[in-house]
Amino acid sequence: MKKLILIAVVSLFSISSFAQEGLQGTWWAAGQVSFGSEKTGDLKSTSNMILPIVGYFAAPTVTVGLGVGNISNKTETGSLTTAESNTFVVKPLVRKYWNVTGNLYFYGQAALPVMFGKDKITDDKMSSFGLEVSPGFDYIINKWLTVETSFTILNVNSTTTTPNVGDKTTEFNFNANPMNSVADRTFGNLQVGVKFLF
Repeated sequence: MKKLILIAVVSLFSISSFAQEGLQGTWWAAGQVSFGSEKTGDLKSTSNMILPIVGYFAAPTVTVGLGVGNISNKTETGSLTTAESNTFVVKPLVRKYWNVTGNLYFYGQAALPVMFGKDKITDDKMSSFGLEVSPGFDYIINKWLTVETSFTILNVNSTTTTPNVGDKTTEFNFNANPMNSVADRTFGNLQVGVKFLF
């Protein structure tokens, strides 16, 4: 019993000292990876995304990060490729943390995703600039791992498509509703992931 109490006291002490010192000077790595495939008869669509993100705690409760990656999409009918695109992604971000209790933190994140893509079949070009605001929770498991969850409450995006032939098209989208339609009530694209500290 005495050992159990001693472990509990040491754990609480390490949690409170960790919360007071913050993570200033700590590097971290996270990211997004997705692979998808759909096939109906002879029609096959595949999509892949790889977006590693690296960041640095510039202050005890403020971190900056940068994601650089790629999104690719391909559609095939039998042996014929009918659509194929490749998009380069750059995503700078900044986060501010507030301690809730112990190793549990609430944060606010602002990100500015920028994308440049090209359709390999039609030679059409695409560029996109956006702003995403996402609150979330981050729980520090130990000195090298955290578990986090976040959801988007604001998304602003401007996309310009410049076709090889014809006039360019510019779309502007603004979404400030963290809930989707009344029918499904999905909550702002909830995401759960891990972050590695080093």
